[in-house]
Amino acid sequence: MERIIPSAFLRRVLWADALSCLAMGLLLALAATPLARWFGLPGIMLREVGLFLLAFAALVAVLAWRRASPRLLFWAVIIGNALWALDSVLLLVSGWVAPTALGGAFVVAQALVVALLAELEYSGLRRSAPLAA
Repeated sequence: MERIIPSAFLRRVLWADALSCLAMGLLLALAATPLARWFGLPGIMLREVGLFLLAFAALVAVLAWRRASPRLLFWAVIIGNALWALDSVLLLVSGWVAPTALGGAFVVAQALVVALLAELEYSGLRRSAPLAA
């Protein structure tokens, strides 16, 4: 399995991703009930998403911190972020939830940020070098 030494750019983007996931995870996990009222989204969903984001933040931070990691792990983060952004939009159009205007704006805004992170991580991965054998 090919290992990659992340470029400085990729490391910075991964740290931004990890910190944003940490902040959003804490917010959603700890304030799910009031956010559910403001956003018109299920509180249990917000809490579970928050807990997931805390775990994801840890994975991304490990990738940012390590000298080298398997290329597949970087791709997992990129694809995971891209799917997160897509699924966020699909959630809004699916009819499974009925968010308030603020809730809809929140979902769209975070989807755009996550899509941007996926694009920047992809760009950073292309700038990264394989670990010499």
